[in-house]
Amino acid sequence: MSADTDLATRAAAGDEAAFGALVREHTPRMYRVALRITGSPAEAEDVVQESWLAAWRALGTFRHESAVSTWLYRVVTNSALALLRRRKPTISLDEPAGQSTVDTARLAVPGPEGRVVRAEEVDAVLRAIGRLEVSQRVPLVLRELEGLSYEEVAEVLDVNVGALRSRLHRARVALLAELRER
Repeated sequence: MSADTDLATRAAAGDEAAFGALVREHTPRMYRVALRITGSPAEAEDVVQESWLAAWRALGTFRHESAVSTWLYRVVTNSALALLRRRKPTISLDEPAGQSTVDTARLAVPGPEGRVVRAEEVDAVLRAIGRLEVSQRVPLVLRELEGLSYEEVAEVLDVNVGALRSRLHRARVALLAELRER
């Protein structure tokens, strides 16, 4: 029995300290997923809180057919997607229209300037991911940014691995197009 499984079993039996340990262990990853799906730190925090409330309520029904971490990824992904469905369309004031990415030839620059340029490139990629359709963004975040296996992502999204690979291919193509465009 894994440590997470033991904690989940104890938490389901009412052990609040075990649930607290799960929260401390998994909140950073859940927040990253929520942030990449919603694109908003405030909304990501709300999603994580909603996810932990949902997890607490559902712990008694968790059947341990998957890893606790996979189950929590599914809970946070579903919460983030529910928030996106409720969200009213808005226009971002943080990102100027027509903003272009940094010249990739400068990425080889060593020292502090190179680190700044690389950080700007990472930011540009994350912004581009945030502009993808949700159906493309979510599998890309879980697979490429969170490092889940194809099988784990397929389980979180409740699709077969073939369908997941197809979604990921479309997401990667769309991401490349988005990066070239900017």
